[in-house]
Formats: sequence, structure tokens, C-alpha cells
Amino acid sequence: MKTKLLLLFILFSVPMLAQDSKKFSQRDISVSPFIDGTILTPETDTKSPLVILIAGSGPTDRNGNQVMMNNNHLKYLAEGLYKEGIATFRYDKRIIKQMKERTIHEESIRFDDFVKDAKDVIAYFKRSGAFSKIIVLGHSQGSTVGMVAAQEGIDGFISLAGPGRSIDAVIVEQLALQSPGLKDNARNAFNELAENGSTTNYSQGLASIFRPSIQPFIKSWMQYDPAVEIAKLDIPVLILVGDKDLQVLPSEGEVLRDAKPDASYKVMSNMNHILKELKETDDDLVNQKTYNEPKRPVAPALIEAVATFVKTIN
Repeated sequence: MKTKLLLLFILFSVPMLAQDSKKFSQRDISVSPFIDGTILTPETDTKSPLVILIAGSGPTDRNGNQVMMNNNHLKYLAEGLYKEGIATFRYDKRIIKQMKERTIHEESIRFDDFVKDAKDVIAYFKRSGAFSKIIVLGHSQGSTVGMVAAQEGIDGFISLAGPGRSIDAVIVEQLALQSPGLKDNARNAFNELAENGSTTNYSQGLASIFRPSIQPFIKSWMQYDPAVEIAKLDIPVLILVGDKDLQVLPSEGEVLRDAKPDASYKVMSNMNHILKELKETDDDLVNQKTYNEPKRPVAPALIEAVATFVKTIN
């Protein structure tokens, strides 16, 4: 299971779409040829703020689900914010549409594609003028995507369970904890990939990360240092981490906080990577099981923290 968590970001497989709720005022929108999503807009007399939700790694749909991983974390986050009078737009990552249309080519995927999609979403809603303010919330990999896209000029940014260092550094540290015998091999392979654009000197135990078709994507992702990118933002920033996160350690949030000292920073007690609340005594096995508990809500304290931040932005 630990290996599965480590390599979640490179799973390119058919996603599992959750059913939409009928209890909310929502509609589907196509922002671009690549991006389809769902907007929830509270019925208010004035313009509401909009939070754009950017999903994490892998072929993640607008609800936060993948094949063999159905937990609805983004769906429940959106619905929780709706109840706070905050509109949200969440969207399928472009690889989902490409897979459905059978137009995906793994070797052609680049990290910048996800950044472009986020920028297109921001531009779409800025043009609409329908909302009082626009905030981007990026989860996990989406945090790095979001902080780059947020430099286009919005009102606020939220990093949720986002890494503080480049993806190669994060993976090497994970390996040091979970598979220490592969750590040095991975570091050398990443160095060769950065320098030469490809690598062949990797263990078979690392093939899921370094197989030739995925190397261009990994190289493009490595070029972004979240600590550098978040420091470029001159808007209100909130950094949220969960102390039960098995994928992105809370220490990554500390790196972001140090890079952006004026940001708000909060550790969410007993919250895991997919935003679910655990008991203090729950072990890693219980934590992992929540990845396939689609009816378990997200942590209420998370809804409160995000809503409070959004409402206090001038």
C-alpha cells in the first residue's frame, strides 16, 4: 500500500466518476476543449466568492476520484463551501477526457498542460465577472499547479496538502522512509533525467516512475520548486496540512510557510491526505481504507478554515 501511495501520481487509468448530488444548485460547464467541470453557486442576493478547486495527482476527476479510489473528497469540499455561501468550480483533469476519447499519449503529457488548464479556468471566470472574488485552491499536485496559475492575478490562493519541494526531492525522501535501498538510485536517476532529458540507470523497482514514456512528464514537473513559486504570490495565501497525511508529510507545509512568511498556516488535526477526519488512535491501515470510503465526509474543520479565509479576503 505504501508503494501505491508513493506512485499515485503516475497512474493513468480509467477514472471512477461519482454521482452528482441533487441537493445543490449546480451545472456542468465546458471551459475549454480539455476541461469539463461542475459549478456550485449558492442562491444569494449578492455576488458570492468563487473557489476554483484543482485536483491532485493521477487521472483525478472533478470529485477527487480515480479507478480503485472512490472517496469524493473534492465533491464534499465543494458542497461544504456551498453551505457557507461560497461558490466552487471543480473540474476533471484533461487526461480523463483524453482517455475517454482515446486520444491520450502518455509520452506527450507535460506538467505545463495542467498549469495551462488552470489558467484557462481562471481566465474564464474572470471574464464572466459573476463573482465577488476568485480564489484558487490546489490539492496535492494541484497545489503546485495552482500557485503557478495564481500568478495570473486573482484574489487569494490556498495550498491544501501541497508539497514544499520539487517532486524529485519529495520522492527521494519518501523512498528514504519506505524503501531506503532505492533512495540513492532514484536520486541518481533524477539527476541524469534533469541533465540529459532521459535516464536508463534505474532499478526495476523504480520503473513506474522512470519508464521512458513518463520521463518527459517527470522532467517537466521537476522544474517547478513550490517554495520558489509560492514566494512570487502577492495575494493572501493559506497553507493547510493534515497531521495524518501519509503522502505529503506536514513538514512540506512548513517549507511553504518558510518561503511565504506572511501566509496563514494551519495544521489540521487528524486530517489525512484526502481530507478525511480520523480518530487520534486510528492507525495507517484505517487511514488507507478511507481512500475507498465514498460516504465519509471531509473534515469539518477544513470547511471552516477555508470558508473563514475566503470570507476575510478584502
